[in-house]
Amino acid sequence: MPTPSSEGEHVISSTPPGPGRGPLMIIGGAEDKLRRRSVLTEFVRAAGGAEARIAVIATASSLGSEVIEVYDALFRKLGAASVVSARPESRDQAHDPAYVDLLDDVTGIFMTGGNQLKLSGVICGTPFGKAIQVANERGVVIGGTSAGASIQSSHMVAFGVGGATPKQRMTQVAAGLGLLETTVIDQHFEQRNRYGRLLMIVAQSPQLLGMGVDEDTAAIITFDGDQQTLAVIGRGAVTIFDPARVVTNAHEAPRSRPMLTSGVVLHVLPQGARFDLVNRQLIPVPPTIDASEAAEIAEAGRDLKQMARDIAAADASPSVLRRRLARSRKKTSPRQNGADS
Repeated sequence: MPTPSSEGEHVISSTPPGPGRGPLMIIGGAEDKLRRRSVLTEFVRAAGGAEARIAVIATASSLGSEVIEVYDALFRKLGAASVVSARPESRDQAHDPAYVDLLDDVTGIFMTGGNQLKLSGVICGTPFGKAIQVANERGVVIGGTSAGASIQSSHMVAFGVGGATPKQRMTQVAAGLGLLETTVIDQHFEQRNRYGRLLMIVAQSPQLLGMGVDEDTAAIITFDGDQQTLAVIGRGAVTIFDPARVVTNAHEAPRSRPMLTSGVVLHVLPQGARFDLVNRQLIPVPPTIDASEAAEIAEAGRDLKQMARDIAAADASPSVLRRRLARSRKKTSPRQNGADS
C-alpha cells in the first residue's frame, strides 16, 4: 500500500491519444462470483483480457483487505495479468501522489460496493478522483458495483429508504464523479424496491435521467463522439425513468407524503437490449433465429420446391396450360356474346 508522500500534489501527466474514451460498466451489486461470472468476465475482457492491469478501489467497503483479496483472486482467475489495490481512506490520501500514481498505467479500474457516501466523500474533487476521469478519457474501462456504480453518475443517491411510491424527502442526493452526466444511478434496484426514491429524484430534477440497475446485471455505456449507447448484460434488468415531460407537485408536497408524479416514460431493459442515452430512445435489435428453427424452415423450403417439381412433372408445362386456357376462352366467347344480346 502506498505511504504518504512529503512531495507536492500529483500532477497528471499528459498521455498520448488513446483509442478514445473507455466504456463504463455500471453493476447493480451482488454480481455472480462463483458460477458463470458473466458480468465480471465481461469487465476483464473490456480491460484487455490476458493483458488486463486492474486497480481495485475498495474505499467504500468496511471489509478492507478482505474484499480486495476476493476481487484480486477473481480477476486473476478470469485471466487478468495483474491486480493492484488503490484504496485511499481519507481526502489527504486521495491527494497523495503515491495513490494517484497507481492509476497511471492500468487498463481497468473497479470500484467495489459499500457506502457510496463514504466513497464520494473521500475521492470526489481530489486528484485521485480526477485521475479516474482522466483514465477513462484515455480508454480505460471503469467498472463499479453497488456503491461503485452509483458514484459514476453526476448525481448520486446518498442514502434513503425503499418503497414503490415516491415520497417527499425519502432520499438524499450527493455529487458523483460525473463519468455519466445528467443521470442519477441507483443499484440493487428491483431486489430492494427502490422505484419510489428514484422517481422522487427525477420528479424533483427532471433534467436528470434515472437509471436503476438490478443485481448481477450491468449497464455497459460506450461512447462514440456525442453518442452514448447503453447495453445490458446479466440476469436482471436496467430500468430507465425519463422525466422530460413530468407533471409533479414536488415543489409543494409535504414532508414524507406521496408525490404527484405523472408522465414519466418508463423503459425496462433486459439482457440484450440497447438504449440511446442522448436521444432517450430504445435502439431496435434485429431478431435472432434459433438454429434448430432455421434448419426446419430450410428443410420446409426444400420440400416445397420438390413438391412444385413433382406437380409440374405429372402435368403439362406452363406454356401448354396457357394455350389450353386461350382455346377455352375462344370457344366460350360466342355463346357469352349471344347471351348478352
